[in-house]
Amino acid sequence: MRKMIALLLTVICVVMLAGCCAKSSSEVTIDYGNSSIYSKEDMDSAIQMIKKEFDTWDGCELHSITYGTDEECNDENIKWMNELEKANDAKESFAQCIMFKSNFHSPKEGGGAWDADEEYTDWQWWLARSDGGQWKLMTWGY
Repeated sequence: MRKMIALLLTVICVVMLAGCCAKSSSEVTIDYGNSSIYSKEDMDSAIQMIKKEFDTWDGCELHSITYGTDEECNDENIKWMNELEKANDAKESFAQCIMFKSNFHSPKEGGGAWDADEEYTDWQWWLARSDGGQWKLMTWGY
């Protein structure tokens, strides 16, 4: 019986330690900046799209997401988003765009497009939407 209790306590300790070492997406620092265009809810829906994509990047750890600026949400960038959409044979027409920057750490062993065990900063995420539509993640990178 004592061996069983000791084994159970050991398993609980290991699980607790593993949980402390993993950084969940809820621990990511979010900086909404100051926007006269987008509400926190607008930004949160865009951030959810970013986190969903980031979650597919095995071994990477997201540290922060920061709103670009209202100046990035201009006619030139909206035109760029529409060009990207057209290049992908999609039919949506965008009226708004938004850009965030993120900081994250690559996997210890690297792999894919990542250098091993590196901190990536100011990684850009561009999203667009039509009037009243949902955000669509259009492109990301430096």
